[in-house]
Order: sequence, then structure tokens, then C-alpha cells
Amino acid sequence: MTEEVLRIRGGRPLRGEISVQGAKNSALPLMASALVCRGETILTNVPQLTDVYAASRILNRLGCRCTAEGQTVRMMQNGLETSEIPDADMRAMRSSIMFLGPILGSTKQCILTMPGGCELGPRPIDLHLEAMRKMGVTIREEGGRILCRAERLTGAHIHLPIPSVGVTENIIMAAVCAEGETVVTNAACEPEITDLAQYLNQCGAEIAGAGTQTVTVQGGRPLTGTEYRVMPDRIAAMTYLCAGAAAGGAVCVSDAEPAHLKSCLSVLEQAGCRIGICGSRIFLDRSGGLRNIRYIRTMPYPGFPTDAQALIAAVMSTAKGTGVIEETIFESRFKYLGELMRMGADIRVTGRTAVIAGVPKLHGAVVTAPDLRGGAALAAAAVGAEGETVIRGLHHIDRGYEDFARVFNSLGANVERGSFSA
Repeated sequence: MTEEVLRIRGGRPLRGEISVQGAKNSALPLMASALVCRGETILTNVPQLTDVYAASRILNRLGCRCTAEGQTVRMMQNGLETSEIPDADMRAMRSSIMFLGPILGSTKQCILTMPGGCELGPRPIDLHLEAMRKMGVTIREEGGRILCRAERLTGAHIHLPIPSVGVTENIIMAAVCAEGETVVTNAACEPEITDLAQYLNQCGAEIAGAGTQTVTVQGGRPLTGTEYRVMPDRIAAMTYLCAGAAAGGAVCVSDAEPAHLKSCLSVLEQAGCRIGICGSRIFLDRSGGLRNIRYIRTMPYPGFPTDAQALIAAVMSTAKGTGVIEETIFESRFKYLGELMRMGADIRVTGRTAVIAGVPKLHGAVVTAPDLRGGAALAAAAVGAEGETVIRGLHHIDRGYEDFARVFNSLGANVERGSFSA
């Protein structure tokens, strides 16, 4: 059987400057929120990703005309034709549950199934459903489908047991169409929440507190589409910085938002990298050896992000000394570690804790990306490893990175996308 893979010949320092892509985790909810805005929405700086194409297919099936050309996505919403998302479309994208809130806001009903995507462990959609119930939605399951309906959406006070990004976004997108005031406490504070609120406010919504633990939405305002630029992708920026740290050299990531990466940049400095910031440019220089990071614990923003956990593990694998990573967000986010060990990493895992003893060098191997960020971490490790690494499972990487091989090669890496016979 033949499949498409990345072949990475490592061992050379990275040097150069790249412009960071638009944020996947912001573009997707922004696309979904077009469902609650009449007329045309134009999003710019949208990354060209398989997840974006999956979201576009869902919008078109619902009756919101969506076209993507380059990094611009145009959506025209003049009334939805259906409120049901087919199972195949739900399975194509892990974050497809984000359509629940805006579909309910637009049509007062929604039919969907369980989402798919990366297998990172349970992502409790019951939190999404419970939030909708508090806004007046009745929900029942029938034949594997989740049937949601409301006579009207009403504002509510909703306290989240965990500060879930997806649940916070779903509530906001439903609440702008609800009657009265919605208050969300213990809300997620990620920059992507702020980006969504800024876009909806530009469309005519009244949302306050986005980016804090208490978000207030005054519902019922008429919303009209607008033009909006998607924020930079902080995890993509961290990916290329970590590749520079793993391989050595000097890398600059431009068109970034350094304030979104404070916890990540602090960790890279602890590892022995020199970091410089000038406006929207982040400079990383790693000319000396790496030292391991004693302890990292993933946390909701502004803590160290779970999406960057695999990336920093790639750096720690060849750092002097021993470091510990504790994963607190997802149960199954260490699947990539077995693949790093194929490359010579010395790692012990107990539950949600990984102990990484740095080795002098990693070596090339045939490895498989188990998920999006795990695949990116394997690439970051491979550019610093000796010999050739073949990375399989590219469909995961394509979900979140635009033109992955080209960007790496622009920094002086030797990355080729081609076929591989198993």
C-alpha cells in the first residue's frame, strides 16, 4: 500500500524568517458564527487546511453559501435550508460540535451526531448539551442522533465546571440570538474567545468580558455579516520556534502575537534559547546546548497550552538533564511519545505524567503521527535528528498546518512530501 509521507533529513540548523498562518482554532468558530449573521461575511487570513474545507462543506450543506479562495473565505447567509449535520461531516472534524450553538441560534433546532477528529480522549459534549438546556433547549437521543429543539432561546446564568473553550464559544454563539442576558462564569480565557467576541461585536452583538472568566452577552441584537481578519495561530508559531530549538540555529516568526505566547516563550528561555520580540516578530536563537525543563504542567490559558505539550517534548528529548511534563487537559495526549522513542528518546510515562531524560541525539526512523500536534512534534524532532525520518499519518498534520513542508524548507530544513510503500 502506498501513502503520502514527509521525508525529513535532519541534522542541519534552521535559519530564516517565516510568516505565521491564521489561527485554525479561531477561523473555525468564526466560520460557524456566520450562521447567526445575515448577509455576507468575509474572513481573511484563513489558513488553507482540511478542517477549514470540512467546515465549508458543513456550511454549504446547511444552506450558508461558502466559498474559499486562497486565504479568503466568503459566506452568504440568507436563511438556512436545514438544521441537520450529516454524520459523515460530524466525523470529519473533531470541533464540529461548535456548530450546535449557532444552528440553534439561527433555527431553534439542530440534529447532529458525535464529532470525530483526533483521538485525544473523551471530549465531553454533555457540557455543550447542558449549557444549551439552560438556555431553553430540549435534547433527546434517537438512533445515534442528538435531536435539539427550542421554542425560543432565553438568556441564562451558566457556570462551567471546567473552562472549556468549545463550550464557551458555543454558548456565546447561541446567546447572541437568545432573549435577554447570558452570563458565563468560569469561562475559557483563550485569545480565540476574544477573537470570536470581537468579530460578533463588529457584526452588531453586545458581548463583554471575553478573555476573562466572566463573559456577558446581551442577546437579541440583529447581526449582519462583516469583513474580519483571523488572528495569528499561536500554536503554529510555537511549532516553528520549537523546531528551531530542536535543530539549533536562528528562527524568526513574523505576523505573530507575542502576548499570546508568554508561557511558551518562558519555557523556551528556560531550555536555553534566547528569545527576542520586536512588534509582531519573535526571534529565537539556539546556538548552545539545551537544558531540560524541570516541570511543565498544561493548564488553560494563560497557562502552558496542551496543544504545545508535544512540541516542547520534542525539544526536551535532547536537552541535558531530566524534565517532567504533566498533562491535565486530555487523557490520551501522550500517544506520540512512543514514536519519539523510536527515534531514540528516553521517556517514561506514568498515567498523565511523562519523565524525559535528554539524550545527545535523536536518529531518523519511520514514525506515524497519532494526532495533529503529535505529528508536528515528530517533525520538529526530526529536523534536529541524525539521518532520515519518515512521518506517516499526514492527514492529521494537514488538519492544522498550511503548506507544512514548504515552511520548513524556507527555514533551511530538508523536507520532502512524497509517496511511501508500507
